[in-house]
Amino acid sequence: MAEIQLENISKVYPGADAPAVDALNLQIGKGEILTLLGPSGCGKTTTLRLIAGFEAPDSGAVFFDGRNVVGVPPQKRSIGMVFQDYALFPHLNVYDNVGFGLGRCKNRRRRIGSMIDLVGLAGLERQMPGRLSGGQQGRVALARALVPGPAVILLDEPFSSLDADLRVRIQREVTAIIKKAGTTALFVTHDQREAMTISDRIAVMEKGRLHQVGTPRGIYQHPETEFVATFVGRSNLLRGRIGADGRSITTEVGTVPCRHTHERKPGDEVIFCIRPCGFERDSRGPICGRIVKTAFIGENTDALLAVNSAESRKPVQFLVHIHPEEEVRVGEEVCFRVLPYFVAVVSEKGEKDENVCK
Repeated sequence: MAEIQLENISKVYPGADAPAVDALNLQIGKGEILTLLGPSGCGKTTTLRLIAGFEAPDSGAVFFDGRNVVGVPPQKRSIGMVFQDYALFPHLNVYDNVGFGLGRCKNRRRRIGSMIDLVGLAGLERQMPGRLSGGQQGRVALARALVPGPAVILLDEPFSSLDADLRVRIQREVTAIIKKAGTTALFVTHDQREAMTISDRIAVMEKGRLHQVGTPRGIYQHPETEFVATFVGRSNLLRGRIGADGRSITTEVGTVPCRHTHERKPGDEVIFCIRPCGFERDSRGPICGRIVKTAFIGENTDALLAVNSAESRKPVQFLVHIHPEEEVRVGEEVCFRVLPYFVAVVSEKGEKDENVCK
């Protein structure tokens, strides 16, 4: 396994109006699973290709364990690749697909057998790819990438073609396999739930730039920009002022707790977000309003809450999550308290602000 360091990496494709990757700095620790998360066209696949050596940066450096590998061809970078379509050889069985990249190396048979065991495909060595399920094909592709013992494995949206239930199961299996193999891994995905499931850390990208890097919990509970707050899960965005106690935010609908405001001073104007799960039903809570819409989605009820504003005739609307055992009706008056763990000061227009709730 290797530590990967990207330093001021930029890439502009001919004819493009803006860089695909713009002065990006990122570190991936040894044995870590890091996911590049962002919408289509944000630069995450380009970043993966720059690490792999399939693209050359216009500026910046890529380090593997302190060695600059810019200019080093992909086959000499000790990487394994799992592509979106798996790219299995249809005329080769499972055993030969897994062993394709090994050539005539020492202990070839043992290494292939051990890897097939590791990914849970023992007994299917002679099966052809066309007779395997989507999940089994994914495990063959993973085994083929891991069997040479790469320092880094790169996975480009490898679960996107699977149905929802299978995708969740395979995500967990693949994560466990990579951890057992001890390999440094970089995933690329646009699926927020997938990123939260498989990652040690997540790097959120938009328009070629990094917005935030952190653990799944940190990214969700304390997004640092408006983009992260709205792209990773759902959020309610408001404006307010830091309260006199320095640990709350005064808004047009009441006072909201915020545990850490860092260098923000009392009276400072801020933009902040409240996650829908940050509302807890409480008859004595300070945020009270009328339910205007509900949708039962199984794990909770999504409710739209209209709260009268002290500054405007138009009510402020919040998306709140209500426990599925509790029933609410449209038109009902309900009160909530806000949990500080799910409140975060954010910077606007995607420009990262160091003064955030963490």
